Amino acid sequence: MPELITLPALRASGSIDAVGAVRTPPHNIEAEQALLGALLVNNVVYEKVGELLQPDHFYDPVHGRIYGAIATLINRGQIADPKTLRGVFDNDPALTAVGGANYLVDLAANIVTIFNVEDYAHLIHDLHLRRQLIALGTDVVNEAFQHDLDKPATMQIEATESKLFELARTGETDRGFVKLENALKVSIKMAEEAHKRDSHITGVTTGLHDIDRKMGGLQRSDLVILAGRPSMGKTALATNMAFNAAHAYFKSDGREGSGVAFFSLEMSSEQLATRLLGDFSSVPSDKIRRGEIRTEDFTKFVEASQTLSRVPLYIDDTPGLTVAGLRTRARRLKRMVPSLGLVVIDYLQLLHGSGGKRDENRVQEVSEITRNLKALAKELDVPVLALSQLSRAVENREDKTPMLSDLRESGSIEQDADVVMFVYREEYYHARSEPTRRQDEDEGKFNDRYSRWMQRGEEVNNIADVVIAKQRHGPIGTVKLHFDGQFTRFTDLEKRFEGEER
Repeated sequence: MPELITLPALRASGSIDAVGAVRTPPHNIEAEQALLGALLVNNVVYEKVGELLQPDHFYDPVHGRIYGAIATLINRGQIADPKTLRGVFDNDPALTAVGGANYLVDLAANIVTIFNVEDYAHLIHDLHLRRQLIALGTDVVNEAFQHDLDKPATMQIEATESKLFELARTGETDRGFVKLENALKVSIKMAEEAHKRDSHITGVTTGLHDIDRKMGGLQRSDLVILAGRPSMGKTALATNMAFNAAHAYFKSDGREGSGVAFFSLEMSSEQLATRLLGDFSSVPSDKIRRGEIRTEDFTKFVEASQTLSRVPLYIDDTPGLTVAGLRTRARRLKRMVPSLGLVVIDYLQLLHGSGGKRDENRVQEVSEITRNLKALAKELDVPVLALSQLSRAVENREDKTPMLSDLRESGSIEQDADVVMFVYREEYYHARSEPTRRQDEDEGKFNDRYSRWMQRGEEVNNIADVVIAKQRHGPIGTVKLHFDGQFTRFTDLEKRFEGEER
């Protein structure tokens, strides 16, 4: 038997007032009758309320059923009036209680005006939301009284925030049709803003010139997948991009870059901070961890930390995060930090579905996760950069350059993503393929083969390929970057060559 809520809880939920009297949920029967009457007299007014109202928004269930029947007939292209609806409700016991099919005639006959129909619709919707808030408050109180070890209070708070946000979106109408003229104005304005920027990009900068040039930066409302095998440097590349975007915002007073939310499900915030400190101070992060630091390095740390501390980069290292919890936290940060323009997730396979536990069908769970991440990108109007693992199929090929089919649970990831990028370092595999002399091979042939291996090693040394395998709004291709493993740092390849020339 479910646990009953206490009198104070009922008062808090709005069902009982301070003196213990039961209160009727907010409603307005007259407004519901007036709206239904207007619809029965003139079906055209349904166009003004159809996107806002649903049958369950009505307080009186009979009114909801009448509204649903009217909507069904209109959507079929038929006329909805007392005559056409009479057959539907002739044998309906619920309508019999209010006068049978004649009730429809009374609704149409007592209509005063059809011009207020939108006001009636908004009033009915508002009262529905109030009733939903009361129900939600009651559920929150009941759940709080229960002691469920699998659902701590923090998880209940996140679930409640998510329900509140969804409730706030109930009845929101879409943008609707946008005239091409207006869309062109927005497009030209974006191009103008990009022209004024030093980087000439329309999205959030990655700080990597060749990637920005190929993609125009990370575009708003895009779901961007960055995938790679272990040790390829996908976390390092995502961290570099996140910091570069936040640092660009700091340096340019908001003209370029953006605030960044970094959800690190694998590494702690301290580990990420150590990486960034090592990168920015040019002191290897592994030496920082081992304490192999010279006295003069602390001066570099102080200078680096002064800059790093002002960069709008926010790290959440909560383990076992659900996709619903992630969306809730991202919305909350967006409200607190309006400059938030990029969300980074490391990595996708460590997220849980909204149920909080791993589903038996992992493919369906990943599908839910990618759909939610794409919805988050559109909802906050920011790019979402999510890291992803690759299957072991790559290791079984001679050419280990990743392909779209290598994505784990690739169907949903490939479908929902706007951009799919792979990070690939041939150097990693080349170093592990040092040739050995075969028994039947003479020394000259072995030396020649070994020489070619050494030459190839020099060619791929510190070189990383970012393979853009899918891009909805631009070309695909490969961008070469310089990778400095000592500092886990990716930079433009041309800068590396310029440095060698100097």
